[in-house]
Amino acid sequence: MLTAARLGAAALSAALLTGVAAAPALADVPTPVVPDGLYGKSDPTYDGVWRQSLALTALAGAKVTPADSAVGWLTGQQCEDGGWPSFRAAGAACDAKFEDSNATSVAVQALIALGGHKDAVDKGVQWLKANQNADGSWAYNPGNPGDANSTGLAVNALLAAGADPAGVAKAGRSAYDGLALYQLGCTAPADQRGAFAYQPAAQGGALAPNGLATGQAALAAVGGHLPVATTARTDAAPRALACPDPSAAAVPRADSGEAVTAYLTAQLAAGGGHLTQTLPGAAPAPDYTATAWAALSLIQSGHPQQAEGSVDWLLEEGGAWTKNGGDAGATASLLLVTQAAHRDTAAATGQLTALGPAPKATEAPTAAATTKPKGDNSTGQYWLIGIGLLVGIGGGLLLSLQRKRSQRL
Repeated sequence: MLTAARLGAAALSAALLTGVAAAPALADVPTPVVPDGLYGKSDPTYDGVWRQSLALTALAGAKVTPADSAVGWLTGQQCEDGGWPSFRAAGAACDAKFEDSNATSVAVQALIALGGHKDAVDKGVQWLKANQNADGSWAYNPGNPGDANSTGLAVNALLAAGADPAGVAKAGRSAYDGLALYQLGCTAPADQRGAFAYQPAAQGGALAPNGLATGQAALAAVGGHLPVATTARTDAAPRALACPDPSAAAVPRADSGEAVTAYLTAQLAAGGGHLTQTLPGAAPAPDYTATAWAALSLIQSGHPQQAEGSVDWLLEEGGAWTKNGGDAGATASLLLVTQAAHRDTAAATGQLTALGPAPKATEAPTAAATTKPKGDNSTGQYWLIGIGLLVGIGGGLLLSLQRKRSQRL
């Protein structure tokens, strides 16, 4: 996933990020009719499977049982070899050159979150393993150079499925080796260390920090997947990459997660709680999608306090991103963030539910899921208890005085 609206095909995504096309052109594909079971009403050509997968993952976390048509649409998009395309019109045959690792990775995570789809999940994982590059990475479409986003998403799917990425290898290079290709190490300027580049091959081999690539690859680097549901918390801030050997270009696996979260923490602080994207010919603009993935990665890594400002920003400014709840992919992403941060999920859940078929069942959110954590609240709780006791004592005294007065009368 390389843009907020997906633009789904790697050709368009890479053009936005690097100016280089890297996938089959889809310009001649006619605009399809939006299926009834699909979340969102916009053209699904480039993001149908992506937004459906995010929506189903987020709704599963919100204890919403989606309609059979919604789940059936996603499983029906899977090809016989196990991969998913960005979108396949009803009745259209699968075409291997349009299957992509991003759609497959998020679809696998969605079906795991829903439960009960072992065969489809196993086939999807096998497709990912079969289409790993010789350097350990994944490309958007098989046969192309790998990139950080696609590799990170594939690692997310492997982790969700219980497969150790260190043991998923091609030509002796593991998935973690593939991810490490894109992380900036000690040879980079100090303020760039820990970041991820999108696709060095498209930039003459140079590693240049990219916000969205960093946000998405970070979740894999810290050992996470969708949905993020960890309650881990480390009070200390993430540690920047230590460089006893300034000539070390590669980031050791043991330091990868901490290095990228330290980089993200600094970037978010400098940006007022959000990351920024700069596209050719355009002014710098807030990057909602990258910020959301950065927040998820920080929470997964045990640094939720470093993510709080970003979550606040997304909740306050995210209307433009979600089109006030009209964009299914963005709304689902916002719901995933609010769930991970233990914020109030009611609004995003309602907006997302309204964008698809009526769910089969919905559970009311619990108090724990709708409370923003603010550290130790025990003092406030004791004040409430004390006030309650005083009210009770005062009420008892008043009743006693009234009884005595009535006896005198």
